[in-house]
Amino acid sequence: MAASDPDFVLRYLAEVEALAEEVMATRQQIFDLNQKRNQNREALRALNKDMDSADKATVCFGAMFIQLPKTKTREMLQRDQELLEEEIAKLQEELKGKVSHLMEAQGKPELKGYNLKPLTAEEMWFMKKVVDN
Repeated sequence: MAASDPDFVLRYLAEVEALAEEVMATRQQIFDLNQKRNQNREALRALNKDMDSADKATVCFGAMFIQLPKTKTREMLQRDQELLEEEIAKLQEELKGKVSHLMEAQGKPELKGYNLKPLTAEEMWFMKKVVDN
């Protein structure tokens, strides 16, 4: 009876659409942050290759170019890289919950293996010991 009610169907579709938009927005944020992380990685690699040539690097901040010491530039890029890694990890965790909620709203079964966590180094060491014996 509720499924034949047009208002119920409309509310249901609006809720599913909103959840899907949240998932897509989070995925886009992760994509954008990954691009920025890759650009930082490229800059760090270029700095490490070219450490001998000059003591200053030209860095672009918005619409300005500033010359900074290479060591300071490398520290800033590494700190930015760490912040990006943390933000990406946080968004990926949020994405798992959002996808799970979307699947639940659509009446689909929970994704199998989606909430797996990797083994720690200690757990890997223990598993090697068990397998080798």
